[in-house]
Amino acid sequence: MKANNKVTCALALAASIFAGQAVAASWQDQLSSAASELSKSTSSTGTTGTTGNSAASLSSLLASGTNALSANTMTNAAGILQYCMNNKLVSATNPENVKNQLLDKLGLDSGTKETQPQDYTQGLMGLLNTGKGQQLNLQTIGSSPLAEKVKTQACDFVLKQGMNYLG
Repeated sequence: MKANNKVTCALALAASIFAGQAVAASWQDQLSSAASELSKSTSSTGTTGTTGNSAASLSSLLASGTNALSANTMTNAAGILQYCMNNKLVSATNPENVKNQLLDKLGLDSGTKETQPQDYTQGLMGLLNTGKGQQLNLQTIGSSPLAEKVKTQACDFVLKQGMNYLG
């Protein structure tokens, strides 16, 4: 009976080791695939200070928090909010209300394109001028799960930033 228990335990241990290795290999394959996808997309938009698209740079953006993913001006924040709404990246229920209130408070008419400041029009194009003095192009960072998380988190930070500005 003891021999059967030892064999059963050995088989269970071997199965768990192989399953663990399979999960690790699967995770590594997914990470490699995401990194490959990111490296295929363009890493520069022609603007100085643009953050690269590598998995490491996207991860560092997530780890950096609000300074790396918040707008440095409220006009850029209003433009980014419009971009986020158009691309369904913001998780709040009514970001358009916040964006419109921001535009009103800043004295910007969302219908008059000639009077829009450059940082607002950059925001409309997905160019986030960050609190760290860099520019992050939300359109070109890719569509991997990590890139989508960066986009969503940036939109959420900018929305909170806009609500704080209004409050």
